[in-house]
Amino acid sequence: MSPSQTTRQSVLKVLEDTLGLGGRTATFTDTTPLLGAVPELDSMAVVGVIAALEEYFGFYVGDDDISGATFETVGTLTAFVAGKLVP
Repeated sequence: MSPSQTTRQSVLKVLEDTLGLGGRTATFTDTTPLLGAVPELDSMAVVGVIAALEEYFGFYVGDDDISGATFETVGTLTAFVAGKLVP
């Protein structure tokens, strides 16, 4: 399994656990839309997901680090996380 696949699976786990998606992430692909498409992911839930990603991966997300585009799709969120993991 490649590092990007591992990161993607971990991102999906955080989404699943934080939003309580009842296993729906099993069908998510990189092109699956998130913000505006997953009802559980509202503006308040975004804050919870960011906090969960920080805790799970051990990085810090500053206010200027993210935008709505970060949560556009599973792929954009995974790319954001992968970028934070690069030393």
